[in-house]
Amino acid sequence: MKKLIGSSLFILLMAAGITISCQSSHKKEQDMVSNDSTAKKWWKEAVIYQLYPRSFKDSDGDGVGDLKGIISELDYLKSLGVNAVWLNPIYGSPNDDNGYDVSDYRGIMKDFGTMEDFDNLLKGMHERGIKLVMDLVVNHSSDEHEWFKQAKSSRNSHYRNYYHWWDAERGKPKYRYSLFDIHNDAWKLDTPTNSYYLHYFSRKQPDLNWENPKLRQEVYGIMKFWLDKGIDGFRMDAFQFCAKDTTFPAFAGLNDKTFIQYYAMQNPIHDYLKEMNKEVLSKYDVMSVAEGAGRNYQDAHDLVDEDRHELNMAYAFDAVDLANDSNYSVVKFKKIFSDWDSVFADKGWLSIFLANHDNARMVTRFGCDRPEFRDLSSKMLNTFILSMRGSPYCYYGDELGMVNIRFNKIEDYNDMPTLNQYKHLKETGGDIDAFLKMKQYSCRDNGRTPMQWDATANAGFTTGKPWLKVNPNYVTLNREAQEKDPNSCLNYFRKMIQLRKENEALVYGKYTLLDKNNPSVYAYTREWKGKKFLVLLNFSEQTAAYNVGMDISNATMKLCNYATVSKPGSLKPFEAVVYEIH
Repeated sequence: MKKLIGSSLFILLMAAGITISCQSSHKKEQDMVSNDSTAKKWWKEAVIYQLYPRSFKDSDGDGVGDLKGIISELDYLKSLGVNAVWLNPIYGSPNDDNGYDVSDYRGIMKDFGTMEDFDNLLKGMHERGIKLVMDLVVNHSSDEHEWFKQAKSSRNSHYRNYYHWWDAERGKPKYRYSLFDIHNDAWKLDTPTNSYYLHYFSRKQPDLNWENPKLRQEVYGIMKFWLDKGIDGFRMDAFQFCAKDTTFPAFAGLNDKTFIQYYAMQNPIHDYLKEMNKEVLSKYDVMSVAEGAGRNYQDAHDLVDEDRHELNMAYAFDAVDLANDSNYSVVKFKKIFSDWDSVFADKGWLSIFLANHDNARMVTRFGCDRPEFRDLSSKMLNTFILSMRGSPYCYYGDELGMVNIRFNKIEDYNDMPTLNQYKHLKETGGDIDAFLKMKQYSCRDNGRTPMQWDATANAGFTTGKPWLKVNPNYVTLNREAQEKDPNSCLNYFRKMIQLRKENEALVYGKYTLLDKNNPSVYAYTREWKGKKFLVLLNFSEQTAAYNVGMDISNATMKLCNYATVSKPGSLKPFEAVVYEIH
């Protein structure tokens, strides 16, 4: 949940390839572990595939992807070489924000199937050596959760203190910015109890009160419920906002770019995380990622350094958000990734990603989605994600090079924040044409269109009417066609994953940026235990020169996204080359 929060609020976790299916095998010894970033962990070596269940595969023709649909494609996931799947929310929900408004934390949304389906999914993943990481959405619940229904029933309700309230007789509360509200107002008046409740996201997503120890114990119970089933970790949605200054002072100038400085990482968030780690996470061998990495590098380290006993992995949005910056440049892109790598060189661990459910497609944003460059830039971007130091997150469909659909009218959109922004502009006389043009590039729905399986109706996603339109390019851009082409994006993706798995230097190896001021080429080395790799990436649609300060004439070319590799010193448009240096 983020984009609208800048572009995507996020952090994750995932796994390697050991079958784990029962609670006893999940329990881990309470051993002290090294703070060294090179200490081996399964979640560092995992290639994580983010799967948006609503859009992956529909088994029953209702137009919505479901758990049985995922089960039917588990062999496909295994064939990719990924060893962990991050599944977006499948809990009971009225679906105001596509499942990020949870009304039943221990149930399955009826659109997705049953708990039996979930158990079969988890079993099938573990049998194939794939770990499962689930979203934990506990900054807020749905307003249709029983807790909130009870909280609204009376000021004296036992559940009243599960949420944040401001009684109206105290006057109107100071303005708080809401990311998803039509008027960006985070306080909503509940008339029956004459009180305002807080919602940092939509009005149907009231914020939970983490100051209440009973609420925290409820959350820990939910976590144990799923972990005892055998899941392998949590990506903790919007968790950096859970702690709040409950005096609710006035904030000036809040908007979608500045709110994080006021909302994120408030005290006593680390107390909550240490308690969560002690009571839950430390008892299981699982991955834990909080969406967002805080306000600065220190915040990120405070979240994930092992000696703090909180979470495992930082998930920073700086680079992904850069795509929305009018002053975007490849030099800035390189600097962001290099700076994060530098401050995490010795302690902590990073996530590497360019796309997720809160962003448009990475090829459209960071590559080029015109037909002549689409495949090349897709391969180049996946080379980057899978060769950097940190755990790579690969978003469903990016292995095929899926691109933005670019809707022309508001009726085609499903994204709740986009629809609310549109209503606000209509009410205030804003520039609707400019808004719709911008959304063709940035709206989250661009990254949520159904998976393109084959050239049959609706790309083989459903036999019914899909919940969101399928990109018309599915006729030629689909999994079936790419399976038959040894040079396809799909088969290149598999080769790059295999290269990473076979070479720990691409996981734990030291990262060194080369030719840092080059406006088109991103060049770096990865070194580990005597092995050295050079990665060369042209982020432009022109031939580009580079100077890495080393002789590569005798290097071994391990992978290239062209049929023939360029001579040393230059790269063709969107060319990607991985060399082993001897």
